[in-house]
Amino acid sequence: MVRVLGRITSINVRKVLWVLDELGIFYDREDWGLPLRDPKVPEYLALNPNGTVPVFIEDDGFAMWESNAILIYLAQTRGALLPGDRPQLARALQWLSWQATELNPPWMYALNALVRKRPGFDDPAKIAESISTWTSRMEMLEAELAKGNAFIAGDSFSVADIALGLSIHRWFIVPFERKSLPHVTAYYERLKQRPAGTRWMPEDIV
Repeated sequence: MVRVLGRITSINVRKVLWVLDELGIFYDREDWGLPLRDPKVPEYLALNPNGTVPVFIEDDGFAMWESNAILIYLAQTRGALLPGDRPQLARALQWLSWQATELNPPWMYALNALVRKRPGFDDPAKIAESISTWTSRMEMLEAELAKGNAFIAGDSFSVADIALGLSIHRWFIVPFERKSLPHVTAYYERLKQRPAGTRWMPEDIV
């Protein structure tokens, strides 16, 4: 049985758990990550020197970190959840990378201010800037989905949809006045119809 080290409140941990559920792979998950369990201890750092979650461990002891890399690894080694068509594969990998590098960073200030209530994240101008930049990224996704494909790379569901779905879930859960994005909303509803999507995009986890 494979293992996943990380708390389910982490969006990156839920990416991996969703993929495993889609693939029908049984796994054991251990709580790591503050406030539950400090990942900066030698035992954990030996597996991931960044001290971040998740860590994925195969039953033969092979371990790796970085959630999107884990998604690609699982898709490649299990022969599913990545398109076989080369242009569609390229689009899936493109949007998977975009999710991590362009879509996710802008929300951090707003998330810390509006959900996590962390000290020091209380500047109204910075909250507005965070939401504005985040909205501009979501508008890019809206424009892509307006082209009519059921999923981000075409007609087939892929690991890129898992990563994007969890990011979109955060967009809808964080409490602020959102711009209407009908194609993103329809896409989100399609993803929630999947059993694993329902499980890992619950209303009570941001």
